[in-house]
Amino acid sequence: MQNIEEIKVQTEINNTPITIETGYFAKQANGAVIVRQGDTAVLVTAVISPEPQEDIDFLPLTVDYRERSYAYGKIPGGFVKREGKPSTREILISRLCDRPLRPLFPKSFHNDVIISAITLSADDQFDPDVLAIVGASAALYISEAPFEGPVAGVRVSRVNGEFIANPTYKQRNKSDLEIIVAGTRDAVVMVEGGAHEVPEEDILDAILFGHKELQKLIEIQEELRAKIGKPKIEVVEDPEDEILKEKIKQEVYEKVKEAFNILDKKERNQKISEIFDEVIEKLEIPEEKQKKASLLFKEIVSEVMREKVLKEKVRIDGRKPDEIRPIWMKVGIFPRVHGSAIFTRGQTQTFAAATLGAPGEEQIEESIEEGEVYKRFMLHYNFPPFSTGEARPPRPPSRREIGHGNLAERALEPLIPPEEEFPYVIRVVSDILESNGSTSMASVCGGSLCLFDAGVPMKKHVAGIAMGLLKEEDEFVVLTDILGDEDHLGDMDFKVAGTRDGVTSIQMDIKIKGLNKEILDTALKQANTARNHILDLMYEAMPEPRKEVSPYAPTVVKLRVLPEKISAIIGPAGKNIKKIIDETGVKIDIEQDGLVRIYAIHKVDAEKAIEMINELIMDVEVGEVYLGKVIRVEDYGAFVEILPGKVGLLHVSQIAEERTKSAKDVLKVGDIVKVKVIEIDNQGRFKVSMKDVKEDEEPKNAFLFKEEE
Repeated sequence: MQNIEEIKVQTEINNTPITIETGYFAKQANGAVIVRQGDTAVLVTAVISPEPQEDIDFLPLTVDYRERSYAYGKIPGGFVKREGKPSTREILISRLCDRPLRPLFPKSFHNDVIISAITLSADDQFDPDVLAIVGASAALYISEAPFEGPVAGVRVSRVNGEFIANPTYKQRNKSDLEIIVAGTRDAVVMVEGGAHEVPEEDILDAILFGHKELQKLIEIQEELRAKIGKPKIEVVEDPEDEILKEKIKQEVYEKVKEAFNILDKKERNQKISEIFDEVIEKLEIPEEKQKKASLLFKEIVSEVMREKVLKEKVRIDGRKPDEIRPIWMKVGIFPRVHGSAIFTRGQTQTFAAATLGAPGEEQIEESIEEGEVYKRFMLHYNFPPFSTGEARPPRPPSRREIGHGNLAERALEPLIPPEEEFPYVIRVVSDILESNGSTSMASVCGGSLCLFDAGVPMKKHVAGIAMGLLKEEDEFVVLTDILGDEDHLGDMDFKVAGTRDGVTSIQMDIKIKGLNKEILDTALKQANTARNHILDLMYEAMPEPRKEVSPYAPTVVKLRVLPEKISAIIGPAGKNIKKIIDETGVKIDIEQDGLVRIYAIHKVDAEKAIEMINELIMDVEVGEVYLGKVIRVEDYGAFVEILPGKVGLLHVSQIAEERTKSAKDVLKVGDIVKVKVIEIDNQGRFKVSMKDVKEDEEPKNAFLFKEEE
């Protein structure tokens, strides 16, 4: 039998052991680990290509996270009984693992790096997502990759005022704050999460708590590498690159600096492109080196921008570091859309639309914790190529689009009214019309405005802002409302969304090795000031939600019936409720406590459905007046149907005060008469009278006879 050595390291978080093990599986990968907490286990492998990709200026890192149905004891639903394309959750977790790893590689390392994470087991306590972050770092750290980690991630929740690291699902359900913090030993490298209007100082405390807790996971990774770590690939800089860069810099530095005085993004980029073409021609750089020259030129452009901001405190578009671009917005653009808004900030613009739907239109999602769940509020983000002036065909939603949509959705969700208060399924779509920085935060603002316009009774507006950073050694400048170029060439993208009272969503990515408390605190405070400025403008444009939903939105009517009447509405094998739906086209939702919700495209359809329901549940009561249809006439009296299947005897003596010889002299089949119930016997048979009805008494069931009247 083959001798296999199992290597394991262990620590404890939230009073539960976390282990990282390796040595007996996936040994052909450059690095492979299994990370466990409770009965949740994630396998993560790292594979590095032998040779780098040529002429690229980025790390070709791919992270693929997948959840196997067997991990939580399920067989995949649908016709094909196997896992298919990655779910939204899997895509979001893939991004979650990717983002803290990327800044921890040398800039000149361009080998393909593939991280594969597979959830092998999932319990009902611990989420595998943060374990995948730890596993990705550990697999890279013990491999040959020149990874400058380790890095670790923990989830932080706050329950009853106390922070908890890696909370259980049960603890998370009681939390008012939930963020994922990733960091190295010395600094924070990523933050992702949401909260229920939590103040910035509490968010900062949660981040610092998370960074402290993840140190345990850093330590066991260092212990693991000491036991099994492989020699690292040495990244050697090409000395010719530095020589070429210096030649280009001498020719273009001042010209690029002058180009940054052009405020329009398109014109500025066009001028910078012309400068590059000129230097290629002047220095006679051969074609095989022009791609490398392009990458070096980009570094020079970044240096110019950084110097302009750090030394002159003036940004590309002439703004001060804490200044927001001009904002313009408009609501109620198209009457047929249930709610609509345009939100514009500088050269970033979104058209946001809200659609109200009925039950049955929820998004069905698979959850490790709960299995199949129904999502009532959703926000979808679209980034068409024309928004950046690119002439390329549109493609299916990218991972970035899914991630941005999730960020904006999380920002608005805490303010969405509960179903009991507003019984609609709600979908917001943000179509980006122009892009020059922070379209996800524009989607938050536009989304809030269009929800107000749709009549969704949100108590507050939600706004978002993106913060940037330029840092050189100990000097740094935090930028409010970053441009696209400041995002690409800068060191941080820190998005914060919320109300006047606190943060609802947060996301931070960086390109440097990490951030300290001072930078985080400055960014959060600056974001708070900017958010409140935007909220002031949003309240001016739309002070409160519309009192009524759009006339083109579905009509929602609520009825309360006795629980014992539910079976009468449904009928044998659903016969009665199917008849109502078929004849009116409505959707009906019935709760066990007797709450009936009726959803209809047209109000008249809802009214007809109500009549049919009342017809089914109404009882005959002594002393009540009803309209009835004569269905049979004899000399001694007539038989009158006042409710479906409810027929009473109208004796000849009860037709009028004066003596009537025969009922046939007064009534015929099909006549509609007003009668009062005067007697019900033990068998439920009842008698009615015409002569006891007063002229001003209204029939209880008049709605059933509108057409006949």
